[in-house]
Formats: sequence, C-alpha cells, structure tokens
Amino acid sequence: MSSPSLQKCLLSAVDAAREVGDLMRVNRLRPKRINLTTAHDLKLELDVRSQRKITRHLARNHPDIPVLGEEESDPTHADSPFRWVVDPIDGTVNFASGIPHACVSIALEERTDEGAFESVVGVIYDPFNDELWTARKGGVARRNNRPIRPSTPTELSQSMVSLGFAQSDVSLNTSLRYFTILTPKVRKLRIMGSAALAMAYVADGRFDAYLETGLRRWDIAAGRLILECAGGVAECLPLSGEHVFAVKCHNGQLGPELARTL
Repeated sequence: MSSPSLQKCLLSAVDAAREVGDLMRVNRLRPKRINLTTAHDLKLELDVRSQRKITRHLARNHPDIPVLGEEESDPTHADSPFRWVVDPIDGTVNFASGIPHACVSIALEERTDEGAFESVVGVIYDPFNDELWTARKGGVARRNNRPIRPSTPTELSQSMVSLGFAQSDVSLNTSLRYFTILTPKVRKLRIMGSAALAMAYVADGRFDAYLETGLRRWDIAAGRLILECAGGVAECLPLSGEHVFAVKCHNGQLGPELARTL
C-alpha cells in the first residue's frame, strides 16, 4: 500500500465529519434510541449509524485504509500501515440529553518503524457551533481555516482547567483526587463531557489544561495531533487494557506546576 495524500485524507475526513454533524444537528432534540446503558455511559443507535456513514464515506476515497472505531472496527486495522480512528459522537451522554456539547472526531494514523501508531491527520467538528479543528502532521492547527495557538498562563492560579470522568473506578477516583487538589488552586475548573472538544479547546486557548484517566484511542487520536500542531503538550500514557490512556494536556507552560501539584 502506497502512502496516501495527507491533504486528500484531511479533506475526506472533513467531509465525513460534516456529513455526520448534519445528522447530529437534525437529531439533537429528537427522542434517541438507546442500544446500551451502563452506570456512567450509554450507547445510541445513532452512534452506530453515524460511524457507518463515516466508514462508507471514507471507503469511497480510501478503500485500502481500515477503520478502528468506537462502535465498529475492521479487523485488519492492527496490521495496516495506515488506519482511520473514528469517534462518531464524542460526548454521547450530552448529545442524548439535548446538550449541544458534542462532536465528531476522525484521525488518520500511520504505523511507525517501531510498530506503534501515530496520528498524521486530525479532524474535530462541533456541529452545534459550526467549528472545525484540523491538523496535518508537521503543519499548522486551524479552526475554520484560521491558525490557532494555546493560551499563555504559566501558573494554575491564572488557569481554566477541564477535568473528565471516564467509566472505571480507577478513573473516577483519580479525577476526584484531581478535583479536590485543583479546585482551590485554579481560576476555574470545568467538567464538560467531551474529551475531543476539551483537547481542541486547549489547542485553541480556551482551556489552559485538561486531564482525564481511562480515555480510549478514538477519544484522543485527533485532538492530540491538533493540540501538538498548535504548540501545546499532550501527554498520553498507555494504561492496562486495549487502547486505554491517561491524558494530561496543557498549553506548554503549565507542565512544571501540574507535575508538582499532582
């Protein structure tokens, strides 16, 4: 398999994200069919339908690139030199409740010489605000085609920090500890419910840092590249389990104080 054009892949991902974004907008306030409910999450029929729509769209232009997705995966993705990583609706619980804070996240990953995968294209689309974040490896991160940069605070006392709470007990306990430690130290703390948007917000200077334990690869594959191309830092530590990570993202200035504090 020859290397695909990253620009063509970026455009394909943008088109697919916008297509599903239209579906999300139309269905935001409509009743949702729930396929699965757990203690801290749920799965919608629209999640599956959205991923299939994305997969079909990408396959038309890139039939040789398999998909690793939150809802469904091509079993050849682990052995392919390139693969798409798709979260069709990141922030599903928000979306199911009619809260307009959710997005589509699509990344293209390339296998490295060491056998790992790294993102080379990243797209995050918030259909409710019509905001599109994009990046290619080695390029400039953009929102709606305008270059973006992280914020500049160097101290937590000046910072807006976002926390996430994933499903596992380990994640919940870790985030509760972060909440207790950080609340008196930061300007404001926010819990928004979409990992991909939180990473895009750090890249765009809206949040100064974002932390969560127990995220999956499809939650962070696009956001990590966008943040790094913007000039920020995304520390993604692999945890036990398949495609599971602890994430510490920041503007590139807060790293030392976060390390001391946490």
